[in-house]
Amino acid sequence: MSLTGKRIVILVEEDFEDSELTEPMRATKEAGAEVVVVGSGSKNTYRGKKRKAKVSADTTANKVEADSFDAVIIPGGYAPDKMRLHQSMVDLVKKAHDQGKVVAAICHGPQLLISANMVRGRRVTSWASVAVDLKNAGAIWIDKPVIRDGNLITSRKPADLDEFNQEIIKALGG
Repeated sequence: MSLTGKRIVILVEEDFEDSELTEPMRATKEAGAEVVVVGSGSKNTYRGKKRKAKVSADTTANKVEADSFDAVIIPGGYAPDKMRLHQSMVDLVKKAHDQGKVVAAICHGPQLLISANMVRGRRVTSWASVAVDLKNAGAIWIDKPVIRDGNLITSRKPADLDEFNQEIIKALGG
């Protein structure tokens, strides 16, 4: 399960769901990937909504090129709703998707996918309250721990993190 040579962006904004950022970061690093934490630029250090995690951004979305990495991970919590207010974050996710990179979103993370206009006709899952938004955006919402539709990976909640992380690693050839 080696991801040696793979570069992964994890997006961050204030009030991310703590484990949905820290666990994919841990799992992909342990598999050998280089992980870059990319913030909106609203601050340098971001806190999880449960205040268990604090993460410093390595750079900002407006300074990252989609072709310089292999995947982007979007944690949930209240962060995705804040992320989509920053056009550079929306654009980064859209460009990564359009280039066929792995785009993985968990819990409320698919809110950013809606803003990037990339869910129409796609099979996805999410936190239950986001389902109506996804359906209204044209997605096919399925209540399963993890859904992979091409280069798009979605998951529902912290309890699904093991399956989410395994699917990301598998999609990257690990």
